[in-house]
Amino acid sequence: MGEFIIKMPDVGEGVAEAELVEWHVKTGDPVREDMVIAAVMTDKATVEIPSPVNGTVIWLAGEVGDRIAVKAPLVRIETGGAGEAQPMRISQAPTAEVVKAEIARPAPTAPVSAAPAAAAPPVEKPLAAPSVRLFARESGVDLRQVQGSGPAGRILREDVEQFLVQGAAPVLVKGGSVKKTATEEVKLTGLRRRIAEKMVLSTSRIPHITYVEEVDVTALEELRATMNGDRREGHPKLTVLPFLLRALVKAISEQPEVNATFDDDAGIITRHSAVHIGIATQTPAGLTVPVVRHAEARGIWDCASEVVRLAEAARSGTATRDELSGSTITISSLGPLGGIVSTPVINHPEVAIIGVNKIATRPIWDGTQFVPRKMMNLSSSFDHRIIDGWDAATFVQRIRTLLETPALIFIEG
Repeated sequence: MGEFIIKMPDVGEGVAEAELVEWHVKTGDPVREDMVIAAVMTDKATVEIPSPVNGTVIWLAGEVGDRIAVKAPLVRIETGGAGEAQPMRISQAPTAEVVKAEIARPAPTAPVSAAPAAAAPPVEKPLAAPSVRLFARESGVDLRQVQGSGPAGRILREDVEQFLVQGAAPVLVKGGSVKKTATEEVKLTGLRRRIAEKMVLSTSRIPHITYVEEVDVTALEELRATMNGDRREGHPKLTVLPFLLRALVKAISEQPEVNATFDDDAGIITRHSAVHIGIATQTPAGLTVPVVRHAEARGIWDCASEVVRLAEAARSGTATRDELSGSTITISSLGPLGGIVSTPVINHPEVAIIGVNKIATRPIWDGTQFVPRKMMNLSSSFDHRIIDGWDAATFVQRIRTLLETPALIFIEG
């Protein structure tokens, strides 16, 4: 019998530790070569770690949410042969793709016949998806009594249904409803924890000023409908975002101080000639900000294609680190759910974020009568240490002018 040790990989230059975001196995589980056993995360990039050998898991380094140092033991696997090991290395920045793990050499003093390492303490809280927990609560089932059949002992909906068939029926009160007394503690892990840390950093270090302006997008919507009707094969359907990207580029050319990042530790403002626009995108894992690079060199259709491509990559988890970093200014839009007004949080270390609210038809007085117009609010936040209120208002007013007279967006110079 032998023992293989898989160590935490080197997940990027300057990274000393990574967060454990998922176990696909538990102590005692058999594993086969190339089977994914864990996923770790750093800087919004997830790396899946497969087993390099066949064997049985005899030790796990920690629980989901724990931070593990690079090159520290991650998993111990008991095999039928002699162990051999090399630390796992990654030659370039990881993405969401699977990264092959090499194996770590066991200590030479450990005899082959030594007893297996003690198993990690069992997790008290049952492992299950939020939807399964909700189903269990509504069914009056204590998940601690249910045996999970999913990866790493995860409890599936079918497990709860099987428990209801085989186990005791839940106690009902009058009317047939089930009393709900359970509570649930959810540990902040993975991307959700990254988002929390980013928001705390931004709101604690940046004094925000939010400016809201109403924009008449009736002409823009007419132009957008015409362009969509005439679009070429292969071109995506235009939304408001590509027009806003181009309007931002024009407004920034007049106020370059808005397209900047601020190193508040060093007290240095960096103004960027390149316009790299982050697009806040909701994904199943949480909020990410893929970046449309060099928007100043892109036309409307190019911007539209890039927004679609990046959104799909972010939602599928295939966006690379480069695609999720390096923005100089950010757009935040909730689309049809955009509400009337929002107070977007600046994407640190940037100094501005443009918030897009939903489009609604409202009666507007034209001087003689009320007429229906398509209106949209821009709710934008600025770092008040860098951008004065007057400059913030001037910047948003310029964007408003460009969107209300969309032909100006296409005029060079």
